Amino acid sequence: MRSRRLDLSVTFVCLALLGYFAWHASNGPRGFAYRDTLDLRAASLQTEFAGVQRDRVRLEHKVGLLRPDSIDPDLLDELARSQLELAAPNELVVLPKQ
Repeated sequence: MRSRRLDLSVTFVCLALLGYFAWHASNGPRGFAYRDTLDLRAASLQTEFAGVQRDRVRLEHKVGLLRPDSIDPDLLDELARSQLELAAPNELVVLPKQ
């Protein structure tokens, strides 16, 4: 009789612990719902990362055009005029809308 009570007590404690951990796995602060939000966040960050990579490639190309061995004269002229804010007296300056 005593061994039967002990078996039932151990079984009940194990089932209670199993229920406790199962509840926390599904509803707890680090449960399945939290994993879904992490997946959404990861997808969002992947999209943002792809955009940053595209910007970096574009900027690297632009910097490559300014290297001494391959200077693009049009780009150099554009940058010099925008940075120095100079124009020839007979030129018409059209400023971009801000």
